[in-house]
Formats: sequence, structure tokens, C-alpha cells
Amino acid sequence: MTETSSPTPSDAVRIVRIDRSERRNAVNTETAERLHREFLAFDADPSAKVAILTGDDAAFCAGADLTDLPRLRDSGPMGPTRLALSKPVIAAIEGWCVAGGVELAAWCDIRVAGATAKFGCLERRWGVPLIDGGTIRLPRIVGLGRAMDLMLTGRGFDAVEAERIGFVQRLVSAGTALDAAVEMAELIASSPWPAVVHDRLSAYESYGLTFEDALANEDRHGRAVIFDPDFAAGVAQFQANQARRRSEGDR
Repeated sequence: MTETSSPTPSDAVRIVRIDRSERRNAVNTETAERLHREFLAFDADPSAKVAILTGDDAAFCAGADLTDLPRLRDSGPMGPTRLALSKPVIAAIEGWCVAGGVELAAWCDIRVAGATAKFGCLERRWGVPLIDGGTIRLPRIVGLGRAMDLMLTGRGFDAVEAERIGFVQRLVSAGTALDAAVEMAELIASSPWPAVVHDRLSAYESYGLTFEDALANEDRHGRAVIFDPDFAAGVAQFQANQARRRSEGDR
């Protein structure tokens, strides 16, 4: 197996590896429990802003290890899939992303995939249900009709289709998904943080709300940002930058 060079992210970016390359990163009970702990630790760490979930060049995740099925648990059989984190997670996908691997990827906020990645709800072939949020998240990501196609047929699909239907947000050269995810994570982490947190939460919380209630909720989050002490400093910095550019343009 050819491994990509490991990028060195800042302290604000946390890389979480599934780390079972001998089983195409299929998740067993031990791995599920470790992933659950690592994401809770990420969420509790004030210095960490964005996490990246990844496997290796051969596979992001081949789903649950059918020789050692993860136990059903409140946090989700695959580990973190029933956690509602307060910070973004990016999936960096190479190779196989199938069965529960699709559900793990769907749990993430954003998905970056190498061009040779392969996808599919292959558990359909073995009569295994989607039980890590896939029946909920897939329709929200790609739309109900496309989700039904993927879930009910269990067919495989490639990275080009994954991007076309909106499951993958960034399609990059094979072997560069982790590098691209780190670059994206650093960009997100460098943004003024209250707006990132509140805009993300507002988007998720809009599900299940009427349009009017969703607007009211967005307003509540927006006010939390605008009245944050750091907001005025950010606006002042923007105004100073604009004034500097105008001054330089007059020379």
C-alpha cells in the first residue's frame, strides 16, 4: 500500500485516523469506542477547531467489521455517529468508502475525496441495515430520490458521481484528499470563530423548524455573533484595511 505524506496541521486542526489498514479500516468494537473518545476529546479541547476523519490510501472505511461487529450503543455502532459536535469535521476519503463508511462520511460536515475513491451502501447485499444515521443524513445531503437509489439498490458509485450528486464537496487528485482536507480545515480554523460556530449550528438546527422559526433561530445566532466583544474589533480591522487600500490606491 502506498501512503501519502502526512501533512503537519496546526494545533487548531485535529486528524483522527481509523487506523485498521489490515481490514480496510473496517470498524470493530474497539475502534468504535476509540473514535467516540477521540471526537469527544476534540470537542472538549478549546484549542482544536476543526477535525479531519481519515483512513489511508486504500480505504477510508469499509464499514463495520463483520467478523467483530461493533456493539449497538448510544453513540452509534460505528463510534461517533450519534454525537452532535459543536465544531466542524471533514472526511478525507481515499479508496473504499462503503457500507458504514458512507455513514461515517455522511456524519462529517464536509467530504473531500480522491479521484479514485469508491462508494456504495454495500451492506444492502448482506441484509444489514443503515443504523448510523445514514437513512437520515443521506437524504439531507443528496436529496430523497438519490438517497433511495443508493440505499435500496446498494450499487457502487465512483467519486465523479459522488461529487455530481453532492455527496462529495471537493474532488481532488488521488492520494491528495488528506492534504486538501488539511488546507480546508486551516482556512476554516483561521476565520473569526463565533460566526463559524453559530452559522453551522443555525444550518443544522433549521431541520424540523418552520421557515419562520428557522429565521428566528438564525436571528438568535446572528445576534450572538454581532454582540460578541470580538465582533466590533473585527469590523474595525476590516474598516482599517479598507482605508489602507484606498490610501495606497491614491498614491
